Amino acid sequence: MANDTVLLNHGSGGKITHDLISNLFVKYFDNPILREQTDSAVLDIDVRTLAFTTDSYVVDPIFFPGGNIGKLAVCGTVNDLTVSGARPAYLSCSFIIEEGFPLADLETIVKSMADEAKHAGVAIVTGDTKVVDKGKCDKIFINTAGVGYFEEKRKNISFGLNIKAGDKIIVNGTLGDHGTAILCARNSIEYTNSVLSDCASLSLMVNKIVTITDNVKFMRDATRGGLATVLCELAEKHNIGIELNEDSIPVQESVRGLCEMFGFDAMYMANEGKLVMVVDECDADLVLYKMRKDPLGKDAAIIGEITETDKGMVVMNTGIGGKRIINMLAGEQLPRIC
Repeated sequence: MANDTVLLNHGSGGKITHDLISNLFVKYFDNPILREQTDSAVLDIDVRTLAFTTDSYVVDPIFFPGGNIGKLAVCGTVNDLTVSGARPAYLSCSFIIEEGFPLADLETIVKSMADEAKHAGVAIVTGDTKVVDKGKCDKIFINTAGVGYFEEKRKNISFGLNIKAGDKIIVNGTLGDHGTAILCARNSIEYTNSVLSDCASLSLMVNKIVTITDNVKFMRDATRGGLATVLCELAEKHNIGIELNEDSIPVQESVRGLCEMFGFDAMYMANEGKLVMVVDECDADLVLYKMRKDPLGKDAAIIGEITETDKGMVVMNTGIGGKRIINMLAGEQLPRIC
């Protein structure tokens, strides 16, 4: 009778490993580069500047409303390349799997990775699989690395070198969806208005925007630490002031309610399909219009601007008419969200 869980032998390098690679990973990730199954993928990239990133994913639970660890692993790495101004091209993926992990769950995860990679226009070209004894790993961990390439005029976007007072700050949608979805899934919380993770690859949306303007000055995905941490890092690094308007920051009512219930703040909650963009004020309305035409940007909003005052600080105009200083997240609000 066929075994339906991962065995230690799946990591042995022998026939059972070969069968797992051929019947699962190559089956779903298939492309001419991966098909060669060499120790290193051979990539033909005729450009001068590359972006290269890597990340590891240990999210708990591994299946959550709106995604799973596999989809998250592709989206997270694609988005890290995208907000650097690069066009994502190739991914690697490595799996650390606990003995006894259901093969059906592994196939679901691998298929979701293949589907998301195809949607984002990237190829998974190399990888690795290790199996550890039961109890030595929490089900499955995934590492992905990504390579992308730059057009010359976009290679400095991630540095934010040309930011100036008056530039507008744009987010592409509601904040805190991913962190709240993980919170609910982890604690088996049934909520009337269920929250789905915003886990998504942003490369196609961003490409539409950077083809209509050269005035995108900075991008960053608001993952761990959320919007607040991204903006605090930006203000501190460039010694600029940032002014936000609380009423302009999009947050789902269900997310707001859950945050209030648990004492969290949506400004610090993790996102996996949201980015922060700084755009010259002359093109801010154009970028907002284009972003809202994309399903991943339908709730986009201009939430503030760069100022000459309060340098190194983020200050928010609150809904009740006061001002609030936004500080960087101290400690871990919610562990293992990615």
